[in-house]
Amino acid sequence: MSMTDRDVIVVGAGPAGATAAAALAQKGYDVLLMDRHEFPRDKTCGDAVPAGAIELLWRLGMQDKIAQSVARGELYPVEGMLLVSPRGHELHAKFSHGVQGSDSYVAPRIYFDALIQEHAVASGAEFCVGQAKAPIVENGKVVGVTVQGNGRTQNIRARLVIGADGVTSAIARNLRPKTEQHNDSHRAVALRAYIEDIEELPGEVEFYLYKEILPGYAWIFPTGNNRANIGLGMRLDHFRKKKYSLENMLQDFLKMPAIKKRLLRGGQLRDIATWQLNFGSQKNLQHVFDGAILVGDAAGFINPLTGGGIHNSLVSADLAAQVADEALKANDISRARMQVYERLCHEHMWESMRNSFWMQRTFMHFPFLVDFLVRRMKENSQLAQTFLTKL
Repeated sequence: MSMTDRDVIVVGAGPAGATAAAALAQKGYDVLLMDRHEFPRDKTCGDAVPAGAIELLWRLGMQDKIAQSVARGELYPVEGMLLVSPRGHELHAKFSHGVQGSDSYVAPRIYFDALIQEHAVASGAEFCVGQAKAPIVENGKVVGVTVQGNGRTQNIRARLVIGADGVTSAIARNLRPKTEQHNDSHRAVALRAYIEDIEELPGEVEFYLYKEILPGYAWIFPTGNNRANIGLGMRLDHFRKKKYSLENMLQDFLKMPAIKKRLLRGGQLRDIATWQLNFGSQKNLQHVFDGAILVGDAAGFINPLTGGGIHNSLVSADLAAQVADEALKANDISRARMQVYERLCHEHMWESMRNSFWMQRTFMHFPFLVDFLVRRMKENSQLAQTFLTKL
């Protein structure tokens, strides 16, 4: 781990961090990308990646890498979705291709994240394994990161720090006041497993919005060969009232007649894991500080209805790289200079976040509306479009 000063330290090498690192390295900056894990590594997630996210990576120069990953069978193309309402009404809808013709994919994170991390390194970023413990703050300005790795603690200084270290971000936790953290009505808890023996619906992701889990849903996202990413998620404040484990809820989902009849050997599960999510629907959260920017899940850019965060993570990373480039060129990485990032994120994401949170809250109190929308509104409804475009 080099101790020399850097232009940029990116903390966290998931999709948001690696994208920001690749974009800034391609612009000629000295970028240190760090993560507490070596790659490839698994990441608990639903694994769905919409076409818009893929095309953003294409613009970074990743089109061939993604095509090769698809050819190896790592990324599974999906063409549409099945949405099932509490009373069993079904809505089948087709995904539209991206502006440049990309498919959407189920992309297990052990493959997807490694692709972007490798591309960041190929673009010129240096990667190191280390756990960021806290930002270094001098006179109210972030000037680096305290890192633990190889049995020792070090301070690494940089002109700019980008916090991309996920929902439990050490960067966000130390920079945002406690009064400005996400509250439980803007958070969710979810469980993911991989199932090895389910009769899949080829090329189709499945969402089940049934009464016991609203405001949330269960999902089945195929990965090919009768395998799938399967799980469920629920708003955290609502889940706390349930006094029922996510593992039991998943078993109940597998026992539903429509699912049980598709299990070829009774439901063979592996890699069961839980995680929490921070929604992008909570107002007035700060994402920019003197010397630092938050991106992706560290900022809390997850869609409150679908739980999808990868597309928003990549969008925020792309915007952060643009703002960082201008600030570094001007040698002014103050909050005042970089606050435009918050405005850009608002313009790109807020309307979707607000509408999704409104639908989520409405469905919790009036689940019959889900039946109405699925039965009557069909593919052109706002509900369908939210799931189609904001996985």
